Amino acid sequence: LFKEFSSTSSTTAGGTVTSRVSRNGNAVMEKDFLNHEDLAGDRGMIDDIFDETYREKEGPKPPLRYVWRNIILMSLLHLGALFALTLIPSAKIQTLAWAVLCFVVSALGITAGSHRLWSHRSYKATLPLRIFLTIANSMAFQNDIYEWVRDHRVHHKFSETDADPHNAMRGFFFSHIGWLLVRKHPDVIEKGQKLDLSDIKADKVVMFQRRYYKPSVVLLCFTLPAVVPWYFWGESIVISFFIPAILRYTIGLNATWLVNSAAHMFGNRPYDQNINPRENPLVSLGALGEGFHNYHHTFPYDYSTSEFGWRFNLTTAFIDLMCLLGLASDRKKVSKEVILARKMRTGDGSHKSG
Repeated sequence: LFKEFSSTSSTTAGGTVTSRVSRNGNAVMEKDFLNHEDLAGDRGMIDDIFDETYREKEGPKPPLRYVWRNIILMSLLHLGALFALTLIPSAKIQTLAWAVLCFVVSALGITAGSHRLWSHRSYKATLPLRIFLTIANSMAFQNDIYEWVRDHRVHHKFSETDADPHNAMRGFFFSHIGWLLVRKHPDVIEKGQKLDLSDIKADKVVMFQRRYYKPSVVLLCFTLPAVVPWYFWGESIVISFFIPAILRYTIGLNATWLVNSAAHMFGNRPYDQNINPRENPLVSLGALGEGFHNYHHTFPYDYSTSEFGWRFNLTTAFIDLMCLLGLASDRKKVSKEVILARKMRTGDGSHKSG
């Protein structure tokens, strides 16, 4: 079943919709504020709702402190991916198909797992599904679920400010990969420590992954993808390692990073023109549905991160299938009335031509 937040004479199932304007430096941001008690009780958290009270500290910004280990490792990884591209013509068709399968599974570990399930509590998952998504998440190797959720909730609560881990106001490169190559801004650390992550700490599957994250990554991100083609259909070990492991992992990283960079810079804003995130169909294609970003930042509790269902959104189709199989439930969905009212009030008008 869907849990729908509908609108009748400017109210939703979560409470009255009001509008406030807040200023942060020279930026003017308009936000919808719902009475979130019902929503918070149902999801167990509201720490992904934008905090209008935050103000960036005055004075000079702290100096950049480079993390040379990450710079070297990311450089080597991308060089390895470039080398892997030259091996594609020599690879067996089964190996390429396996690499695509590994990409989809690992991506679901991020999109359906650490993002929509654990960060936003937009649906509920049974223990078998949570175990599968945790395995897929380790295959994706983008920090353990606990750390991913903490950074993502901070990103939503303090979007495009100094407390945002990948603040897009600092440019494309920083929001794409640069944020991983330098020390976090002190405000990111400070605000992250103050988040309520009790729901994540209470999930034994998540905390088990956190405890054994490094060996799980070695096994699931690199060893398993490389061994299967070599063992089962006699692929060369070099191709087995560089295509399903290194190239697949690198593409998966960049697909996720494009949500932080391109989807915050390129595209239209039919739901809220006062925030940076955009609707970017190309990012949605690569990131299994995560590019409908203006919608997602406007309605972060919607399980589909989009009003268009399965369109460019394999993750939504996956969650719907899991519900059909009885492995997931309680999908949160914003009603068409609320979406239309929001488009009319704060959108850029682009929905009229779409």
